This record gives sequence, C-alpha cells and structure tokens, in this order.
Amino acid sequence: MTVKVDAPVVSASIKSPSLQICDLTSRGPIEYESGLELQEQTHLRVSSGLSPSELILLEHESIFTAGKRTESHERPLTGARVIDVNRGGKITWHGPGQIVGYPIIKLGNPAELLGYVRTLEAALIAVLGHFSITGRCIKGRSGVWIDGQRKIAAIGIRVAQGVTMHGFALNVNCDLSNYQEIIPCGISDGSVTSMKLELGREIEVGEVLPLLKNEMNAALSPLIALRESSTLPTRSDLL
Repeated sequence: MTVKVDAPVVSASIKSPSLQICDLTSRGPIEYESGLELQEQTHLRVSSGLSPSELILLEHESIFTAGKRTESHERPLTGARVIDVNRGGKITWHGPGQIVGYPIIKLGNPAELLGYVRTLEAALIAVLGHFSITGRCIKGRSGVWIDGQRKIAAIGIRVAQGVTMHGFALNVNCDLSNYQEIIPCGISDGSVTSMKLELGREIEVGEVLPLLKNEMNAALSPLIALRESSTLPTRSDLL
C-alpha cells in the first residue's frame, strides 16, 4: 500500500523558516513500508530544495524494526518479522496506540546530531508534562524515561545530505506485550511503559496530538536551516 500525499498540513506562522506538519493518524495504522516510502519521498524533496521541512505523524501496523546496531540475540525468538532499517539505534516495536513522528528537517547545523536528539527528547518530555508525567533523559541512553527505569519514548535517527529521517515513537495506549518478544533498544535492565499505564486511565492518541504538534513545532522550527526559503511550496502545493 502506498500512502497518498494529500494529507492535511498545518504550518507554523510564527517563525520563518517554519515546520510543516503532516498528520496521518486519522487514517489508522499504516504499513511500515508505506511510511518509509513516504519518508524517502519527502526527504528527497526537502534535500533537493523542492519542499520545506516537515514532520510526519502516524501510527503503524504492528511491526518490529531493527536499527544498524541490532544484535542477533536482541531479535524475536519467535521468528516474527523484522524490517531492517538504515537508522541508528537497535530493535524496537511500532504499532497501534503509539504515535510515530518522522521529522524531515534540513538542519541548520547538521554536525550537531546530539543536540538534535536532545531537542526531540525535550519536546517529548514537555508533552508528558502536560499530563503530569515526569519524563527524563538518561546519560548514555536515548529516548525518554520514567524514574530512570521505564522507557516511554524511543528515538532513532538518520541524517543524509543535512536532512533528518526517522525520528521518535511515543507510547500512548499501545499493547506493551509486543516488547516481550525482543530486547527493546538493546536494553536488558529496563522496561517499557506507556502514558496509559503511567496515568492509570484510558487515554487516546487524539488527546495527545495537539500538544505534541505544538511542542514539536516550537522545538524543531529553530533548528531548520535559515537558507530554507519560507516561500517554498507546501505538500498540497506540489499535488
């Protein structure tokens, strides 16, 4: 299945250059390969100067994906399907109830990758704070953690031609049993959690999305290369 590119776009009007946001969550879970194809198409347009930087938001159908540093013993023992991808990090799971964000951004300083990752983490921590969930970073480990033991958001990125790919996954109300088949992110001395589990109540993806968009827009827009023209066509202009 190929994802069409006629999704609604929300553009930030406060700063220039600004981050476009393509929200596909209303379409339901999307096959990972289709999401990857959309990423690659968007990356090509942004790196070629044909489109402005963009954040793609979606949910995936259930799938394991393995980054370049994944070791064989970290993969599912059940023989479940795993897609190997060209991002950093190790193996993780994606599926319904998890918001996946793919920032396709022309970075003003492509060499400052750690700063980019920390920016993503800070934005996710701010989102959690709106729900009175205290997230933290842990030295030597990417992503966002609760009490230093439970991982609630994963991050894995790639940068090519100064433009980012892949991104983050925030567990909202997903089925955490999927993580039992793997050693998530290669970390054996920690566990995985969700906003639903931490809150002790039901929570829907739609409840989180507006806050996530606002925080990501505020955090990522300043990182966009100043040479990126604010007059570039948006996604809908390219149809």
